[in-house]
Parts: sequence; C-alpha cells; structure tokens
Amino acid sequence: MERIVIDARAKLNLSLDVLRRREDNYHDMLMVMQDVDLYDTITVEKNDSGKIRLTTNIDFLPTDERNLAVRAADAFYKAAGIPVSGVDISIHKRIPVAAGLAGGSTDAAGVLKALNTLYGTNIPQDELCMIGKTLGADVPYCIVGGTALAEGIGEILTPLPELPDCIFVIAHPSVAVSTKYVFGKLDLGRVKYRPDTKGIKDALGKGDLGGVARRMLNVLEPITSSNHKIIGRIEDVMLDCGALGAAMSGSGPSVFAVFDNEAKAKDCEGKLKEMIKDVFVVPHKKKRP
Repeated sequence: MERIVIDARAKLNLSLDVLRRREDNYHDMLMVMQDVDLYDTITVEKNDSGKIRLTTNIDFLPTDERNLAVRAADAFYKAAGIPVSGVDISIHKRIPVAAGLAGGSTDAAGVLKALNTLYGTNIPQDELCMIGKTLGADVPYCIVGGTALAEGIGEILTPLPELPDCIFVIAHPSVAVSTKYVFGKLDLGRVKYRPDTKGIKDALGKGDLGGVARRMLNVLEPITSSNHKIIGRIEDVMLDCGALGAAMSGSGPSVFAVFDNEAKAKDCEGKLKEMIKDVFVVPHKKKRP
C-alpha cells in the first residue's frame, strides 16, 4: 500500500469536570467524550523525498513541526524504528481551528493510524495511544473514538454504551480562546456546579438521550463565557429551538446542542446563521452490529 485516505472526526465533551491540579501542572479530568461526523479528510502517501511534507487547505496553518500532524508522523517513525523515506500528508480541514473540537488532535491521531496501516506495522491501539499522549491530551481519545469516559489528563479511556441516535447542532463563534488562560483562571474551590457524570453513564446505559442531554455540563464554560457573551446567546437560541440540552465543548468557544427532531435542528441552524458563520448540523447514528 502506497496511499491511504481516512476521515479524522471531531470530538465533543458531553461533560467536562476538572478534579484537581497535578504537580506537573496538568489537571486530572473526568469527561464523557463523543466523536461526531464532522471530520477532516487526511491523505497520506509514501514518496522518496526523505521528508515529512504537509499541505492543507487552510492558508494560515503551519505546515512544519509546529503542526501536530507533522509531529505525529515524526513520533510514529521513531516509535516504529522506521527511517523517514518520505511521506506526503494532505489535510482537507472542515473542523474549525482552535474551536474546542480537537481538530489538531484528531489530525494527529489520524496520521498515526494512517501510517500504522500504510507501513503494516500493526502497532496495537494502546501503544498508539501512548505515542499520542506525548503529542496532546486529546490525541488518545481521538485514536479510540466512540462514546467514552476519559480520566487522568484525558488518556485513561473507558468505553461507554453508545449515545442514542440524535442530531447535533454545532456552532463556532469567531472569537479567540486560550486554553492556557482558561485553565489558569479556573479556581476549583469556587466551582458551583459539576457534571453528574454517574447520571450520564446511567442514562447512556438505558439509552436515555434526554437524560444525557439534560446533564451536559462543562466546568470551564463560566470562564470562557464571561469573556465571550455570545456563548450564552448561542445556547439560548439552541434551547429556545427545542434542544434537549446544550453545552460548550472543551475550553471553547464552540457550543453544541442535542436534538431529537430534524426540523427543530434545521430551524436552529437558520437562526444561528443570522448570528455567526460556522454552524453545522451533524446527524449521529449508533453503530449497528
């Protein structure tokens, strides 16, 4: 095999809780994660250049080692003990950049999976996740995907019962959010509301979509939304349109809602597009046996 094309899916935080600050300055997290059918398309092709070459359809993205996808390729070659004979990586991005949707992390995960297949190295998934952890906290989840409980810095993953069929509306306002700033402002002693993670797990076990949606909560949202009031306005529109629940993903600024009715989701899309440009309606279907 000389060439492979894969889709790298965005992630949402159905819940996000921060338990404690660690001595290494990371935080111990407790999150319920969900991948969605909003994806970047990654093409990986061998060549004889002796280099890792990256192109994207986004002009402002770096294409050198500042890009997580390039670092992922380099990490793969080192872990596999393979000399870099040469590879071209092309990423067609659809996931908004710096949006709280793991766009960079899922591209890195996609490159690791693609190279593992392309070279026939058969590195087990748990080992790929260990490589991914060195690149970023969300990369291991993006390798695994599905509905999962994420602990530690996000790398300890436990599969959960799949989220029932639904429709996501994802809105990305064009405001800049610094993850480092958001975590720096987090005062764990003053967090008023925390996600009911056990309740979400129980609802997933029962196939109770409404029970999941009603419990969606992100402890970082008050910090980000205090600086960007549009986040609250987006959620208000979503709920007014009949969403079962709405929340911010990651450190923001993207906001998503869960619907069980396509007409309501499309109505919400129309109203949100009067406010912001990037709005996505993304159906979710459980994987069938």
